[in-house]
Order: sequence, then C-alpha cells, then structure tokens
Amino acid sequence: MRPMRAAGLDAPPCHNAPVQSPGDKQCMLTGGTGRGNSSSMEGVYSSERMPGVFSYESSELDWCEDNYKHSEHVVEFFNTTSSFVFFIISPIMLYLLHPYAKERNLAIHLVWIMMLFVGLFSAYFHMTLSFVGQMLDELSILWVLAAGYATWFPRRLFPSFIKNSCTDQKVLRLAKLSVALWILAISCWISDRFGCGFWQRLNFCYLHGVWHILIAIAVAYATTLVAYLDASYEIPYSLPGLQYWPCDKWALGLPHIVLKGTRKTLKRC
Repeated sequence: MRPMRAAGLDAPPCHNAPVQSPGDKQCMLTGGTGRGNSSSMEGVYSSERMPGVFSYESSELDWCEDNYKHSEHVVEFFNTTSSFVFFIISPIMLYLLHPYAKERNLAIHLVWIMMLFVGLFSAYFHMTLSFVGQMLDELSILWVLAAGYATWFPRRLFPSFIKNSCTDQKVLRLAKLSVALWILAISCWISDRFGCGFWQRLNFCYLHGVWHILIAIAVAYATTLVAYLDASYEIPYSLPGLQYWPCDKWALGLPHIVLKGTRKTLKRC
C-alpha cells in the first residue's frame, strides 16, 4: 500500500532545484524543511498556502493506481474516467423517477442532481489529487446523503415501516441486490485502499475505478427501493410497482418505480 503523503515529512531536498510551484518556492526558502527561520517569511507562506491546496498531489490521499501512467495531465487515469459513469446513470435515473417525483415531490430529483456533482468532483479529484478536489469529492457525497435523508426519512419508525411494505418478492429481490452491490462496492474501496501491495503484484490497480461504477449502480438500486417503500406508504393510491430499464423482462438493468394508479385522493383533517 502506498503511504499517505504528509506535509513536511520526508520532503526531498530542493537545493539547486528550479522553482516550479509554490511548494518548490517554500522548499527553497526553508532549505527543504518546510519551516521558516524568521517571522519575515510568514507573509510569504500565508500567501502561498491557498494556491498550494489547488496544486496537483496536494492531497494526502493517493490511491493504488499508478500516477501519470497514461497522461502527464491526469494523475489517476482510470479512476478519473470511471467517474463519468455518474454522468450516464444520473440523467437516466432522473428521467425514470420523474413520474414518481412529480406525484410525490420534485425535490426527490435533488438526489440524482447531487450525484452529477459527485461525478464531476470525483473526476477532478482523481485527475489532480489536489486537496480542494478531495474536499469537494467528500462534500458532494455528504450532499447526496443529506438530500436522501431529507427527502425519504419515513414518517413512522423504521421497523414497522419496513415490515409492512416488503411483501412483494420483486421488492425483496431488489433489496437483496442493493445490499449485495453495496457490499461489493465497499469491498473494492477497502481492498484498493488497504491492499494496494497485493493488487500491484497482480498488476491490477483499478479497484477504486470499479468502486465508482458499482457505487453508482448501487445508489440507483437503493434509491429505487426507498422510493418504492416511500410511495407505498405516502401515496398508496398510486399503486407503485417495479420495472427495469431498458427491458423489464430481463429483471436486470436500472430499476425504477411505475405508478399504476393515477387518481389522487385528498386527505381530510
């Protein structure tokens, strides 16, 4: 496993090195230690700290994939390109969930709109391995979780809510597939992060990219499952059902809910 980079640790000497970045300038001024010898240098460091967080490889994280293997402008090529799966799945799910969102609440679209930002910031992070890219990548994931929580938090306690909704075998199968995809995706993330040495010996350092693909599909399955449970409880008159895109006969693809009932009943207080 590659060690995480830490600022000021094992910094290479920079004597007689050309000035190429704010970090190089700081290294030259401090003799490779990263520390100033006088208070007059503090202004220089503070002015260079902000550009530094945008620079390539300013993040302490470094994934298993070899850096700059396919392009001198992209640090982790496969991890970057695999992030674009979010740009494929998100618009499809926005389209498939629109009838349900229109009947339930258009704010449901925020989940998959935020997933577009996850793909954007993930690609930026793996392209640069910059500190700002890392923060944007992690924050966008939190945005998705917050949007999903605010949209689908059940009105009842979870145990009774789930027990009264999971009787359809098609729904149970979707739930099992969702859990399996999440476990497989998280296993890829953990294996890439903590088993890098093993995968490097096998010359297969792309598990974090596989994580991108699996987690995008897993979110599609999970959000459809939650949407079905939500519709069954909140708008039961809509008679929700499950289908798969592009062909429902395959029972394989991107799941989405269909509303078989169209008549909306009014609640009386």
